Amino acid sequence: MSNHIAIIGGTGLYKMKGFSLNEEIIIHTPFGHPSDAIISGKIAGRQVYFLPRHGKNHTILPHEINHRANIWALKSLGVSFIICVTAVGSLKEKYAPRDIVLFDQYFDRTSRRSEHTFFGNGIAAHIPFANPISENLRTTLSQVANEIGCNVHDKGTYVNMDGPAFSTRAESNANRQLGFDVIGMTNVAEAKLAREAEIALATLAMITDYDCWKIEEEPVSLQTVLEHLSANSENAQKIIQQAIPHIPNKANWPEHNALSQSIVTSPDQWPPESIEKIRPIIQKYIPASD
Repeated sequence: MSNHIAIIGGTGLYKMKGFSLNEEIIIHTPFGHPSDAIISGKIAGRQVYFLPRHGKNHTILPHEINHRANIWALKSLGVSFIICVTAVGSLKEKYAPRDIVLFDQYFDRTSRRSEHTFFGNGIAAHIPFANPISENLRTTLSQVANEIGCNVHDKGTYVNMDGPAFSTRAESNANRQLGFDVIGMTNVAEAKLAREAEIALATLAMITDYDCWKIEEEPVSLQTVLEHLSANSENAQKIIQQAIPHIPNKANWPEHNALSQSIVTSPDQWPPESIEKIRPIIQKYIPASD
């Protein structure tokens, strides 16, 4: 089994220094097309794949992202570790724009959860998700971010809304009252599917705004987000470059065996067409005769 690394994030990241570009890989999956071609290259001698979640030219809205195709494609390439980089709104005064939050929890307010699993169609599974972020990978990113002098906040909760519109003030204040730390539109689906695919995932949450609860400031706008996102990109690149040499070559963290006790349906009952559809996900659990 390969133990490659993937980065899911904004289009500027594959232009980072030290990333030697090899090729663009187009993958067709049983779930449709990924967000874009996957960029293959190396950082610090490790095989790394980069996937722009919104497409290379940012043509895909958050609710249009085909998360299953994205994670299926990365798994088929032998990816065992994913670093996500995502823009978020801050729900707390102490988390300022251009800060980084390395959260460890999610609250799911999405409406398309049936698309956030590979299972169904005759194969039932329920993954453990109490600790949805790979703590080993999150800690690695945290240590590197602190070493290079970023303003980093350790742990917290990411609430995932649908979008594409930003929050109303009522929604923003409700999320604050519930104690959430940051808000975004994309990351929980990536985390759920990565866990089903037995991939360790952690996220660099790059703060771009105060959502709209902070009435003494202008409400969040696209221009504000893009300005802060550009500044955050440089820090994200530095963290990724320096973190990759610390990621092990062996995939032996808890996330890498997430399905071992999670598949309910007996293998002799798995429909052949369902096996083929998710073969990269369940490969090591398929009986030898299949």
